Amino acid sequence: MNAKVVNKMAICILWLTGFFILLLLFTFLGYILYKGLPVLSAHFISSKSSDISAGGGVGGQFFNSFYLLFLSLLISVPIAVGAGIYLAEYAKNNLLTKIIRLSTESLATVPSIVLGLFGMIIFVNKMGLGFSILSGTFTLVLLNLPLLVRVTEESIKLVPKSYREASLAMGATKWQTISKVVLPSALAGIITGIILTAGRALGETAILIFTAGTTVSRHMFDTDVMAAGETLAVHMWYLMSVGLVPDRDVIANGIGALLIIVILLFNLILTIPLRIIQKRTGIIK
Repeated sequence: MNAKVVNKMAICILWLTGFFILLLLFTFLGYILYKGLPVLSAHFISSKSSDISAGGGVGGQFFNSFYLLFLSLLISVPIAVGAGIYLAEYAKNNLLTKIIRLSTESLATVPSIVLGLFGMIIFVNKMGLGFSILSGTFTLVLLNLPLLVRVTEESIKLVPKSYREASLAMGATKWQTISKVVLPSALAGIITGIILTAGRALGETAILIFTAGTTVSRHMFDTDVMAAGETLAVHMWYLMSVGLVPDRDVIANGIGALLIIVILLFNLILTIPLRIIQKRTGIIK
């Protein structure tokens, strides 16, 4: 067969595959938004949930979702960035470094339900934290760290060696080179990793069912880390599995649409400064 014909056939197959994936994506998102958008309102997003009567909202769960995300990133990002800097700039290529990298990659492949059970045994039971926001935060940190460490390390390694050499040639110390030259150049990749991690954490259920619990504080916008920490995703699971409210299908549809909108907005909010950083560093024109 003619090489040009084969090339055109391959291009057509790739285009068709891409359109098929996009069609599936738009169908999936469109259906959820079609069912859930009519449910969304200020009352739904800000009012308390109900266990037995119809008309409840998801105010507490909405707050807990972002509170847990904020606390988990507050702990995991500094640790992950520090570990990534060590692995990329200071660690020697020896057996210990290989073990650390293998352990990080292995931890990233552990099913979230296993991390949830681990968190329940250690944080909920052994440490006596109970089903709380703090237990959920610590377990989410275990979920976040592997991806953030690997993304940070790879982003730093992608910074051209000439940047380091130029900085050192001008008399800068190694740490000054890392903090003033390498990290700003790698910041776009690190922010991308944070976006991916945050999106995954916002939709997490298995981990939080076993650590943060399936109840919410009776006080709206409760910042007590020892309070119950049911999130939007967990509340949806609870409603559709053991929920008693008569309008549970309606609430679940609203939560689905709200989660999609929140994740899209969250990605958009972080993507705008990412593009600005990329333009300033010359990654994109």
